[in-house]
Amino acid sequence: MFIDKSTETKLREIVAETLYKTDERSPEERKAAGKALRETVPLGSHATWSAPEDRPDPVALLKEQGESRLQELLPLRYERMGVSAFTFYRGGALIMASDLSNTPATGINVQACGDAHISNFGLFSSPERRTVFDINDFDETSIGPWEWDVKRMAASVEICGLDRGFSKKERKEAVLASVRGYRESMLEFAAMGNLDVWYAHIDIDEVTSAFEDKMTKKEKKQAAKAIGKAKSKNSTRAVAKLTEVVDGKLRIISNPPIVIPLRDMASAAKSAPWIKLLDTEKIVKLVLAAYRKTLSPDKQMLIRQYHGIDSAIKVVGVGSVGTRAFIIVMQGADCEDPLVLQIKEAQESVLERFCGKSNAEQHGQRVVEGQRAMQTASDILLGWCRLPGVDGKKRDYYVRQLWDGKGSVDLERIDAKHLAVYARACGRTLAHAHARTGDRFGIAGYLGTTDEFDKAIAKFSRAYAAQNEADYARFQEAIAQGELQATMALPANDEQKSQGEPQPAESE
Repeated sequence: MFIDKSTETKLREIVAETLYKTDERSPEERKAAGKALRETVPLGSHATWSAPEDRPDPVALLKEQGESRLQELLPLRYERMGVSAFTFYRGGALIMASDLSNTPATGINVQACGDAHISNFGLFSSPERRTVFDINDFDETSIGPWEWDVKRMAASVEICGLDRGFSKKERKEAVLASVRGYRESMLEFAAMGNLDVWYAHIDIDEVTSAFEDKMTKKEKKQAAKAIGKAKSKNSTRAVAKLTEVVDGKLRIISNPPIVIPLRDMASAAKSAPWIKLLDTEKIVKLVLAAYRKTLSPDKQMLIRQYHGIDSAIKVVGVGSVGTRAFIIVMQGADCEDPLVLQIKEAQESVLERFCGKSNAEQHGQRVVEGQRAMQTASDILLGWCRLPGVDGKKRDYYVRQLWDGKGSVDLERIDAKHLAVYARACGRTLAHAHARTGDRFGIAGYLGTTDEFDKAIAKFSRAYAAQNEADYARFQEAIAQGELQATMALPANDEQKSQGEPQPAESE
């Protein structure tokens, strides 16, 4: 049935009013209602995971997800996912969302991250230029159950610990720390006023102070160096890393297929015909024009003070590989005043097929508005747009600064004691995002003050880590048999993995 634009807008307003309708019950009433949910969804019910008989094949889900992506880049995506069971997990958000749809849930929804594994937390600079710790990936954000984010986070701690070779006890302690951080923080936020919750944040001083009592003098020095590196990770550094001066002009360095400057499109298209499908130069120009309109007037004024110098395709991430992504280097007052923007395609969230469509009219808008709702302070230049592609299909994009004080914990080298501290910080951060966007009183009332929920999620995490190992083996088999194509062979054993695996992709 055809629905005209005004009717569609009205329907969205009704949905929005339903989702975000003010709950006029008192905090005590909402906590009591949350506690009562334990009768229908016992805390211990979250402990179990067993694959249903009709569970979709994980490889089939990856293939399905790949249908809307650039087919020639999928082998690179599978290569990055194939490095380890942990990188496979990072790229398998759809697989886990499908599984979580068969697990218990209280019915309390939040603005969920949708991909809250621990690699998607880290440092970035707030508009006030303080370094904060927060969630840093929102491609899958949508309205969904708070439990799904908690389970994806906790399972990622377990899987990371397995990848690092930690003992069962060490992994359990780290997982329990992540869930305890979530539960205790939610109880804390439930005792605060709305504005106090909104303004709360985790800055780098809070994170480092939690680490310091477990750090040696050498480790403290290394941490300070990492923080300094994150603070310096901005457009100036991006320009230094990604560009070179040729004939007196700044140019993006070509590194196909990861980075392909627009000026190389014609020659690159001869060996990679898929590039023609991008109509890249047109996309970049149209995106920037449309994107500006989604910024506030003062930010529009700011962005107009820059002009483009060079732009390129830039493949990023693990799960994102195959979606369309570009960068544009811009110059302000002079060559010492650069700005690097990333233009990234936004597709349907993995949550939407199980939790219902987002209220946003565009997926780029869904990402940006979800990020603004969940993060303490977001990039001032976040925006979005929708454009038709050369194939006639409309595609959604969001735009942000490529680097803005970005930093992350090195999970490939982290030890067990620091994983537990880091996991707890992730749990607190996730609780803050959910407290900002959902019924913190109901969730707190449901969780309670005991560790019953923590222990249940720890059991779930162990069971799901085993499922992930089985799915990873299925994935490796699909590569070996040619069912999926990867750009290079998967590591055959730990020794080969340590010597020859590609470095983990940056999160952007």
